[in-house]
Amino acid sequence: MADVYITGHRNPDLDSLCSALAYADLKNLIDPENTYIPVRCSHMGEDLKELLPVLDIEPPPYMRNVYPKVSDVMLTDVSDAEADMLLSEYAKMITERTPSAFPIFENGKFYGLLSIDDISAWTMKNLAEAGEITEIPKVRDIMREQAKPLQAEDLFEEGRNAFLNGSKRGLAVFSGEEFVGYVTRRCFLTTPKYNVILVDHNEMSQSIKGVESANILEIIDHHRLNAMKTSIPLFIDAEPLGSTCTIVYQLFLRNGLRPSAKTAKFLLTGILSDTLILKSPTTTQTDIGVAYALAAMCRLNLEEYGRKIFSTIEGLKSREPAAAISSDFKIYSEKNRKIGIGQCEVTTLKDLDEYRELYLEALNEVKTRNGLDWALLMITDVISEHSVLLSTDCHAEKQLPYSELSDHVFDMPGVMSRKKQLLPEIINSI
Repeated sequence: MADVYITGHRNPDLDSLCSALAYADLKNLIDPENTYIPVRCSHMGEDLKELLPVLDIEPPPYMRNVYPKVSDVMLTDVSDAEADMLLSEYAKMITERTPSAFPIFENGKFYGLLSIDDISAWTMKNLAEAGEITEIPKVRDIMREQAKPLQAEDLFEEGRNAFLNGSKRGLAVFSGEEFVGYVTRRCFLTTPKYNVILVDHNEMSQSIKGVESANILEIIDHHRLNAMKTSIPLFIDAEPLGSTCTIVYQLFLRNGLRPSAKTAKFLLTGILSDTLILKSPTTTQTDIGVAYALAAMCRLNLEEYGRKIFSTIEGLKSREPAAAISSDFKIYSEKNRKIGIGQCEVTTLKDLDEYRELYLEALNEVKTRNGLDWALLMITDVISEHSVLLSTDCHAEKQLPYSELSDHVFDMPGVMSRKKQLLPEIINSI
């Protein structure tokens, strides 16, 4: 039985979070031999943090990365071996094992690791001095100086290097101040790999850190394909739909299953959010049909629930610019150039002049911080179906097919989708 982590993209939005939650539910139903765990790979923006309790949705737990760690290979098979027991008692205790190192305790508290080298050194010393062993020592009396312990969250490579650069056969593993296990040299013979399923993205630059070292088992997505090279065959369901949650619902049907009311709400939330209440040009008839079916399952009025999702949108002038830009920011690589595009939804563009300059300044800071060639922010009025584009200085911006309202500010009436409407123009302009 293996753990499989299902993650959306960095800077998660509702479609990313909800598709991970719903797909984990489906996979646990159809594959009980493994455990599917929904996670998010970065922290949520303040707007999303405020919205989720309103929608009564618990987000997936945060997972920093999928790099292999010491905790993935550590041993936890400890006994009640005590420092004050005689070595002969210890020997009887481990007759069925051949450990190169083993944890010893004192009154139930971790005391140190006893290694086979400790026993050999004591034995050889006594034989060399006396020619025989006349007295059996206590375990504590033959234990030599302990090496610095590892932390459970230390990277696998850090643990392996600790053995390469030292002479110890075993090292204790702690989580903070608490002993949680131990490792021996044998633990580091094979590098472990996390099992991962990607939803709502397929590009390595948008995924959880360490994904290049993981086993990618599946990709469920509705964006353009720029997937990474994988070492094993995998299942990919990538469809030109308005939401990843629509695809997940179809996968329920293909498996002859109906989502629970709770999961149906997850799926509906992702669809209405990503399609801007079915107004986005990415919306298909499939999305519309699925959304109404899900609304019936969880007994919600689709229009009312959609308005509820966007009712908590905070005006951009009251938000911290860099945080707002980064809350839904995706990075793409095209023609050897690194481009970042953020999108923020608002309910009016009438106050744009009040925060435009602050956001242009912050956009340049985001560009520098991420090492980008070009950074853009699409501000979308979900009520009037109208967007405005802010851009950092780039010669390619002159090729954009939008009228320029002022320096680095472009008018985009009717443009709602970053993926379907804006991104192709960005690629064409460079």
